[in-house]
Amino acid sequence: MPFDRAAYTHTTLFLSDLHLGALSGNADAVLRFLTANPADRYVLVGDVLDLWQPLLPYWTAQDQAVIDHLNARVRAGAAIVYVRGNHDPDAALIPPHARLTAKHVSQYIHTGSNGQRFLVLHGDEVDNRLIRTHLMTRLGSRIDHALRRLDKWLRRVSRERTGARSTIDCMITGFNALMYRGRDHERRLVAMAEAQGLDGVICGHFHIASLHRHFGLTYANCGDWVDSMTALLDPGTGELRLLSADCVLASLPRVAPAPTLAKESAPVP
Repeated sequence: MPFDRAAYTHTTLFLSDLHLGALSGNADAVLRFLTANPADRYVLVGDVLDLWQPLLPYWTAQDQAVIDHLNARVRAGAAIVYVRGNHDPDAALIPPHARLTAKHVSQYIHTGSNGQRFLVLHGDEVDNRLIRTHLMTRLGSRIDHALRRLDKWLRRVSRERTGARSTIDCMITGFNALMYRGRDHERRLVAMAEAQGLDGVICGHFHIASLHRHFGLTYANCGDWVDSMTALLDPGTGELRLLSADCVLASLPRVAPAPTLAKESAPVP
C-alpha cells in the first residue's frame, strides 16, 4: 500500500517481543498498529521471531503480513534496526519468508534529536546465566506454546468470550511479574548504560512496559505484543513516549499517548 511521507508523525519507533510464529503473539494487532503509526526508523528490540516449534510450526498469514509491511516500509525509504533477542534465530538462519531488510545487531546506540544517547539491547543480558542458556530459552518457548494450545482448547470447549483473559493468561502474566518484582533487572541495565557514559537504556524482554528515571538515568522498556501491547516512540522532539496500543483492536485503531519523559524531567525519588 502507498505511504504518504507528509503524514509521518514518528521519527523512531521501538517495538519488542512481537513473538511472530508463536501462539502467544498478536500479529493482527501489530499490523494495525504499524499501519496507523508509520515511522522513518524502526528499532526492533528483540524477540521479533519465535520459531522454536519444528514439530508443530505456527506461522499465520498475519505473521507474514507484519514482515511484508515492514519490508514495504523499507522500500518506501524507512530503515530498520533489528536487535537480536534470546528467542530470535541467528540472522543467517532466518527462513527466507520471515527475513527483514534490516541491520542486524546485538546492541545499538540510539541518538535522540536532543543529543541524548541510549543503549538499546534486548535485556536478557542481565538474566540469570541458567535462564539465559539456549536450552532454557527453547524449553520456555515450548512450554509457553503448549500452554497456549491448552488455553485455546479450553476456550473452545467452554465457549469463553473472545478477548477475555483466561486463567492461563493470568497465570503466565503473574509468573512473569513475580520473576522481576524486585526490579533488579532495571538497576543492572541502567548501570550498563552508565558504564558506557550514556543517558539511558531502552530494552524489551521482560514484558513489563516502563518509562522512568528512578535510578538516575532513563530506563525505557518497550513492553511486548503478548500482554502489554505497547511501543516506545522518539518523535524527534527530545523526549521518549510510551504508547499504549490496546485500542488497535477496535474497528478504528488509534494510539493513546501514555507517560512522557522529557529531557528536563527530574529523577523520580
